[in-house]
Amino acid sequence: AVVHLAGEPIAGRRWTRAHKRRIRDSRVLGTRLLAGTLAGLAERPTVLVCASGMNYYGDRGDEVLTEDSPPGQGFLADVCREWEAAADRAREAGIRVVHLRNSLALSPRGGALGRILPLFKFGVGGRLGSGRQYWSWVSIDDATGIIAHALTSEGLDGPVNTASPNPVRNAEFTRTLATVLRRPALVPVPAWSARLALGEMADELLLGSARLAPERLQADGYGFHHPLLEPALRALLGRHGV
Repeated sequence: AVVHLAGEPIAGRRWTRAHKRRIRDSRVLGTRLLAGTLAGLAERPTVLVCASGMNYYGDRGDEVLTEDSPPGQGFLADVCREWEAAADRAREAGIRVVHLRNSLALSPRGGALGRILPLFKFGVGGRLGSGRQYWSWVSIDDATGIIAHALTSEGLDGPVNTASPNPVRNAEFTRTLATVLRRPALVPVPAWSARLALGEMADELLLGSARLAPERLQADGYGFHHPLLEPALRALLGRHGV
């Protein structure tokens, strides 16, 4: 089996033309090279689990997004569509290919949660923009559990929404995090401020709405360790019973 998660980081700084090219090429060209190499082996792996992203769907408001929903618009939506297509050589060679359309993977050690955690601990966190945009999320325990499930479940192939069955709006996410930390969440970030600081990335990563439903995982019998946000945050942050 092969698990392929590599790609240029997409968050943390403004997108320049050169950075956007690295984001795309690291995913599309890297996956195409890997898929072609695996297809040419005399003894091929039986499964390739390859990362993708929930940005495949673009900004879709309140629409419930299953794996059968069409792709959206935007830079990252185009990247994800090309990224998934880049694995076709492996699929054509008879390798089972699973595309993990990853949501926000929650861990205090990095990612979205790791970046905003210090702000909330100091009581200066708050919603982003209107706060009405859906943030689909998954605990790091489920993110790794889903990879293991994809490796071993022979009936699972194609796109898989790697997300909790209970996405929340950004306002609820920030309010819940503040509650778990026993801190206020009274410092909202206006949409214009996020756009001024981050440009195009703000709309695609922070202000866009993606309400994922993990239909294929649930139909395939995957049982989530953390289906609800508050218990997930308490487990991740060691705040049981606080």
